Amino acid sequence: MKKNKIYIAIIFIAGILSSCEKDYLNVVPDNVATIDNAFSNRFNTQKFLYTIYGSIPDPGTVNNPALNGGDEIWYPESERNRAGVRIAQGFQSATQPSYNLWNDGLYEGIRNCNIFLSRIDDVQGIQSYEKTIWTAEVNFLKAYFHFYLLRMYGPIVINDELIPVSAATGDINSNRSSVEETFTYIIDLLDDAILELPLELQNPGDELGRVTKPIAAAMKARVLMTYASPLFNGNSVYSGFVNAEGEPFFPATYSPEKWENAAVATKEAIDICHDAGIRLFQKEDYINRSGNAITSDITLLKAGLRSRMTEKWNFELVWGHTASTNNLEYEAMPRLYNYINNPVASRHCPPLRIAEMYYSKNGVPIEEDVTYDYANRYKLRSSLEADKYQVEEGQSTVILNFDRETRFYADLSFDRGVWYGNGANDEANPWFVHARGGEFASVFEISQYSVTGYWPKKLVAIPTQVNTGQSLSTTRYAFPIIRLADLYLYYAEALNESKTAPDAQVYEYIDLVRERAGLSSVVDSWSAFSSNPSKPTTKNGMREIIQQERMIEMSFEGARFWDLRRWKLAKDYMNKPIKGWNVLENDADDYYTIRTLYNPTYSEKDYLWPIPETETIKDPSLIQNPGW
Repeated sequence: MKKNKIYIAIIFIAGILSSCEKDYLNVVPDNVATIDNAFSNRFNTQKFLYTIYGSIPDPGTVNNPALNGGDEIWYPESERNRAGVRIAQGFQSATQPSYNLWNDGLYEGIRNCNIFLSRIDDVQGIQSYEKTIWTAEVNFLKAYFHFYLLRMYGPIVINDELIPVSAATGDINSNRSSVEETFTYIIDLLDDAILELPLELQNPGDELGRVTKPIAAAMKARVLMTYASPLFNGNSVYSGFVNAEGEPFFPATYSPEKWENAAVATKEAIDICHDAGIRLFQKEDYINRSGNAITSDITLLKAGLRSRMTEKWNFELVWGHTASTNNLEYEAMPRLYNYINNPVASRHCPPLRIAEMYYSKNGVPIEEDVTYDYANRYKLRSSLEADKYQVEEGQSTVILNFDRETRFYADLSFDRGVWYGNGANDEANPWFVHARGGEFASVFEISQYSVTGYWPKKLVAIPTQVNTGQSLSTTRYAFPIIRLADLYLYYAEALNESKTAPDAQVYEYIDLVRERAGLSSVVDSWSAFSSNPSKPTTKNGMREIIQQERMIEMSFEGARFWDLRRWKLAKDYMNKPIKGWNVLENDADDYYTIRTLYNPTYSEKDYLWPIPETETIKDPSLIQNPGW
């Protein structure tokens, strides 16, 4: 395997992760440190370690294309020049790549990992156990950065060795390694890290966000799931994508053993997480800080499901990012009363297809539920007393917004929908979203409204609220990079793919996620309510069920963006129109008219990011991805 080598020289130290905020390493005057100064003692070495953590891409920023670069979120036209939204519209290019991490960030992080590993043994005043753990953390981070690039670019340049400044230019290799070599390299690093990392943090108050054994094991599961998936496992589309020696970058042959390996690694990760006390967040875990009692099980379940993501450092979180979620909450929250000033942007919003994706109250797709009025789902219906915890009583909305599973009401909101919390903490007197033209949740200005008529309630922490001065006071939470439900659904998927037909093992872990959401088991739900009751008994049918379950449970967290790519389904989804309600209209019949917002285009080349053209011009031996 060829590995890229880097120069050791004077470096500029990037932002670091400390006390949940970014700071700067200030070892010598002018914020410039030689390598010797950075590793002169324990204190400076730890700061350098935090510098490396600072290279982790923020998963909860509105600039992350995993949140808005697919079909899960849409924006008003005035906001569509964002990096992620440009990708969603089909405007990616090699000349000006959106969200370019090839030469902006991650390779710098990898370089710092290599510097750290080359110098850690020489540091004075550091305890042996600290050296072991810090080395394991850096091995993990190096693996994570390589994996992040691999998901984006496919074959990448592996950076693993250092060379002296005096080395000849020809010693620096920029050849891309095959995906097989890269996955193997990443997995080996993770295995080394898992052996040495602690099960739990010793000082959580100071160290939250730092890597532990459950985090490394969970990431290994994600890596192996990606390795086993159709994009990287026997993808014939890339059969002609070869290096300078004519060797293929992608494996040409499908390997079922990769699914078996993924299943083993995911179960090991689940067991390690359980040993560390990580478990699914249940409705009983919801912390009601309002002082108002919750008497309805529906309200409690909705609050518990919202908190599975936004309750900071809760039982379910395996690894979360410590950056602020302020901007995300600001863009995801509707106006809940008639503000004079506008404290929220309300523009990070799901299209109609996402609302239709959630199950019926019976736990099956609405188009399969034999009791659901699917043909008339766009017609109006009035809310009765029995609907009062989901839809404002006496008001009308479309049938689509009635009789849905609880995650629909916990994760989404809509015109005439009930919005509990965020300053209205009495379940008998919650907020109601009024979103039709001219109403308070409608257009405040051209860039600040839901262009689809839906909002991702899941992203807004329940204690977040608008102050009396009409400014938004957000409750910050750790945005999940991976949580336990993610692993449970990975395990069900890996088992299903590695067997000839699903069995009790496959059902067990998906059913745990469904049970937490208040739904019956897959087999019982499909048997009782689906027009295709035998669907869970076949491998293909169960694959569809697991994929939909993942897209529901992991909605708005960035998982769908990567899942559709690894499943090789992105081209199917991203060539369909983005639709929403006719939100500028005030009359209910006019408002609930479907409007096409955009017709995106997605081709085979879009599965991989383009390498920046500036890099291929600079180094003609660097092979560009197909189609770019």
